[in-house]
Amino acid sequence: MLLDVNGRTAYGYTAGSAPGREAIVFIHGAQNDHSVWTAPARTLAHQGHHVLAVDLPGHGRSAGPALATVEDMAAWLLDLLDAAGIARAVLAGHSMGSLIALEAAARAPARVRALALVGSTWPMKVSDALLETARTNEQAAIDMVNLWSHVAVAPAAPGRPQGTWLAGASRRLMQRLSQLNPDRLFHTDFVACDTYANGGAAAQAIACPTLFVQGRRDVMTPPRSAQGLVAAIPHARVVALDCGHALMTEQPDAVSAALADFVRGLD
Repeated sequence: MLLDVNGRTAYGYTAGSAPGREAIVFIHGAQNDHSVWTAPARTLAHQGHHVLAVDLPGHGRSAGPALATVEDMAAWLLDLLDAAGIARAVLAGHSMGSLIALEAAARAPARVRALALVGSTWPMKVSDALLETARTNEQAAIDMVNLWSHVAVAPAAPGRPQGTWLAGASRRLMQRLSQLNPDRLFHTDFVACDTYANGGAAAQAIACPTLFVQGRRDVMTPPRSAQGLVAAIPHARVVALDCGHALMTEQPDAVSAALADFVRGLD
């Protein structure tokens, strides 16, 4: 689906029931696009939900430039919901996308039915070394992040040879995004995560059902670092999976099942 958001083209993968006033909206993380949500989006679409997995500005098929702050991305997301005719949504975000979902829900609580925060923490600080590498050598930053984000070696998809590094597909996606948008996209995304200061206030404003999906071996957003964020949101539910930060790559079925169970419990 191509939409006009503030005069620029925005892309969202859509599936499931006919577009309506409610949807499950997926928001990707840094140097990613909608495709990281393929398994959960298809699972929920097959269960009859209308799903929309977006490309943020400057990522994938959405026109740039990339937005520089989480606040600007959250405002853009709400404008995209308007353009898509979605009055109310379950927002599911991974990593940087989880901060966008959190901020959007705090800004427009009547429009957010529930939150699913995957691989989330706040503050989401980025090391000086990674910030500088992303600024000066994006390929090296891509290699670093993919090394740190994955803990398993397994087939990346049905039919692929046994032993395929799951990190390989993630690495290639990030490289492709660099080709599509060579304007230091990773650095822009990392700075947005690192400087987002409103997470505490946003969390205290959340009243909707909230799910955290965490990787027990996540070194990018360790579960222990999210304890304050979890505690700030009333009655937040936590599901922990045996994986690293790339939860949808390493545990696609488990992430899909956790989200489907969460959404089913909203009815």
